[in-house]
Amino acid sequence: MLVEPGVLADLELTLMALDLRLWPVRTAPIVEDGPRQEFQVRRRLLVAQRGAWDLAQTWTPVWIGFGPSWHHDGDPLPWAAHVALWRSLEAYADHVRFHKRLGGVQRLPLPADIDV
Repeated sequence: MLVEPGVLADLELTLMALDLRLWPVRTAPIVEDGPRQEFQVRRRLLVAQRGAWDLAQTWTPVWIGFGPSWHHDGDPLPWAAHVALWRSLEAYADHVRFHKRLGGVQRLPLPADIDV
Protein backbone atom coordinates (compact mmCIF):
# COMPACT_ATOMS: atom_id res chain seq x y z
CA MET A 1 0.00 0.00 0.00
CA LEU A 2 1.02 3.63 -0.36
CA VAL A 3 0.98 6.15 2.50
CA GLU A 4 1.33 9.91 2.32
CA PRO A 5 4.62 10.64 4.15
CA GLY A 6 3.06 13.31 6.40
CA VAL A 7 0.75 10.80 8.10
CA LEU A 8 3.14 7.85 8.22
CA ALA A 9 4.03 8.27 11.91
CA ASP A 10 0.40 8.78 12.99
CA LEU A 11 -0.75 5.75 11.01
CA GLU A 12 2.04 3.66 12.50
CA LEU A 13 0.96 4.59 16.04
CA THR A 14 -2.69 3.86 15.24
CA LEU A 15 -1.77 0.43 13.92
CA MET A 16 0.60 -0.34 16.81
CA ALA A 17 -2.31 0.04 19.22
CA LEU A 18 -3.98 -2.84 17.34
CA ASP A 19 -0.83 -4.99 17.30
CA LEU A 20 -0.29 -4.28 13.61
CA ARG A 21 3.19 -3.38 12.39
CA LEU A 22 3.82 -0.89 9.60
CA TRP A 23 7.06 -1.46 7.67
CA PRO A 24 8.22 1.01 5.03
CA VAL A 25 9.42 -1.21 2.18
CA ARG A 26 12.72 0.68 2.05
CA THR A 27 13.64 -0.39 5.59
CA ALA A 28 11.78 -3.68 6.02
CA PRO A 29 14.06 -6.38 7.45
CA ILE A 30 13.31 -8.80 4.57
CA VAL A 31 14.55 -6.33 1.92
CA GLU A 32 18.13 -6.41 0.63
CA ASP A 33 18.01 -3.35 -1.65
CA GLY A 34 15.50 -1.00 -0.02
CA PRO A 35 15.59 1.93 -2.45
CA ARG A 36 15.24 -0.35 -5.49
CA GLN A 37 12.42 -2.41 -4.01
CA GLU A 38 10.64 0.73 -2.80
CA PHE A 39 10.74 2.12 -6.36
CA GLN A 40 9.51 -1.17 -7.85
CA VAL A 41 6.62 -1.59 -5.41
CA ARG A 42 5.49 2.03 -5.82
CA ARG A 43 5.68 1.82 -9.60
CA ARG A 44 3.82 -1.50 -9.74
CA LEU A 45 1.00 -0.14 -7.56
CA LEU A 46 0.70 3.10 -9.54
CA VAL A 47 0.81 1.47 -12.97
CA ALA A 48 -1.82 -1.10 -11.98
CA GLN A 49 -4.23 1.72 -11.15
CA ARG A 50 -3.91 3.34 -14.61
CA GLY A 51 -3.87 6.90 -13.31
CA ALA A 52 -6.34 6.53 -10.43
CA TRP A 53 -3.56 6.79 -7.85
CA ASP A 54 -1.37 9.39 -9.59
CA LEU A 55 -1.57 11.73 -6.59
CA ALA A 56 0.43 9.08 -4.67
CA GLN A 57 3.52 9.17 -6.91
CA THR A 58 5.73 10.37 -4.06
CA TRP A 59 4.05 8.41 -1.26
CA THR A 60 5.81 5.76 0.79
CA PRO A 61 5.20 2.08 -0.05
CA VAL A 62 4.63 0.07 3.12
CA TRP A 63 3.76 -3.43 4.23
CA ILE A 64 1.61 -4.24 7.24
CA GLY A 65 2.39 -7.16 9.53
CA PHE A 66 0.08 -8.74 12.09
CA GLY A 67 1.55 -8.95 15.59
CA PRO A 68 1.55 -11.97 17.90
CA SER A 69 -1.87 -11.28 19.41
CA TRP A 70 -3.44 -12.11 16.02
CA HIS A 71 -1.62 -15.44 15.60
CA HIS A 72 -2.99 -18.55 17.30
CA ASP A 73 -1.07 -21.86 17.17
CA GLY A 74 -0.28 -21.66 13.47
CA ASP A 75 -3.92 -21.13 12.45
CA PRO A 76 -4.63 -18.72 9.59
CA LEU A 77 -5.18 -15.12 10.62
CA PRO A 78 -8.73 -14.57 11.84
CA TRP A 79 -11.04 -12.50 9.68
CA ALA A 80 -11.21 -9.97 12.55
CA ALA A 81 -7.53 -9.14 11.98
CA HIS A 82 -8.18 -8.05 8.42
CA VAL A 83 -11.30 -6.13 9.42
CA ALA A 84 -9.35 -4.27 12.12
CA LEU A 85 -6.69 -3.34 9.58
CA TRP A 86 -9.15 -2.20 6.91
CA ARG A 87 -11.18 -0.12 9.36
CA SER A 88 -8.03 1.60 10.57
CA LEU A 89 -6.96 2.34 7.01
CA GLU A 90 -10.39 3.70 6.12
CA ALA A 91 -9.90 6.36 8.81
CA TYR A 92 -6.91 7.56 6.74
CA ALA A 93 -8.68 7.24 3.38
CA ASP A 94 -7.38 10.56 2.01
CA HIS A 95 -3.80 9.61 2.86
CA VAL A 96 -3.50 5.93 1.94
CA ARG A 97 -4.07 3.79 -1.13
CA PHE A 98 -4.54 0.06 -0.65
CA HIS A 99 -6.37 -3.02 -1.88
CA LYS A 100 -8.43 -5.27 0.36
CA ARG A 101 -6.49 -8.46 -0.17
CA LEU A 102 -5.58 -11.41 1.96
CA GLY A 103 -2.18 -12.11 0.41
CA GLY A 104 1.07 -10.39 1.10
CA VAL A 105 4.77 -10.74 1.64
CA GLN A 106 6.62 -13.28 3.74
CA ARG A 107 6.24 -12.86 7.49
CA LEU A 108 8.07 -9.78 8.73
CA PRO A 109 10.03 -10.44 11.94
CA LEU A 110 9.33 -8.44 15.06
CA PRO A 111 12.33 -6.47 16.40
CA ALA A 112 12.96 -9.20 19.01
CA ASP A 113 13.25 -11.74 16.15
CA ILE A 114 16.01 -9.83 14.38
CA ASP A 115 19.63 -10.82 15.01
CA VAL A 116 21.81 -7.75 15.18
